[in-house]
Amino acid sequence: MTQHLIILTGASRGLGLAMARQCLEAGHRLLTISRRPAELPSPAGAELEQWSADLAEPAPVAARLQAWLAATDPGTLASATLVNNAGVISQLAPLDRISAADLSQALRVGLEAPTLLTATFLRATAAWPLPRKLLLVSSGLGRRAMAGSASYCAAKAGLDHLARAVALEQAALPQGARIVSLAPGVIDTDMQVQLRGADPALFPERKRFLGLQAAGQLDSPAQAAAKVLRYLARTDFGSNPVADVRDA
Repeated sequence: MTQHLIILTGASRGLGLAMARQCLEAGHRLLTISRRPAELPSPAGAELEQWSADLAEPAPVAARLQAWLAATDPGTLASATLVNNAGVISQLAPLDRISAADLSQALRVGLEAPTLLTATFLRATAAWPLPRKLLLVSSGLGRRAMAGSASYCAAKAGLDHLARAVALEQAALPQGARIVSLAPGVIDTDMQVQLRGADPALFPERKRFLGLQAAGQLDSPAQAAAKVLRYLARTDFGSNPVADVRDA
């Protein structure tokens, strides 16, 4: 039986956990990469493997993924997809008020890790005769700057441009992968709790996020996951390497 392989980072909570739950269905083989394993169902016909790894140290994770993919028989697969979802937000404050360690972690998890894993996936699956997709979970803040969150904005903008460049490279290949950096909308996750709980003297946009919650304008993780996975399944996936579920 052929399977649809999905590799998903940041699957222990929020949007990633919701996507993992919705991906686990018959005919799917799911590999998750997160700091801690999640409690996930085991439906009949689905296959689950979970790695505990810190994506703030992405090089060893990329090497492990390279070896794992090299040992995978593409003849057992109908498709292969990498979803780079993991991300962290540094202290919400002006850039010069944030420690170097905090900034480094945000950029390594949010941009360096997705770049290394994307390169690994493309390299390891280049000869696989099946559809390949890459989804980078970006944000509207990669396209609209926000004071008090410079590292997060920079990481997400980097994902957008990474998708544009990789899309050009893959379009020149006979069986190139399709890639999209997708903004998933505003979601009621732990990150939103951080935004609403920030010091207003350091994070002037706190009031806007309080307003979004008060107005009921936040998707639940399950709602957002369904939108992202519907976009991933679109027949025109990759036609625009930078997209937003709200424009779909």
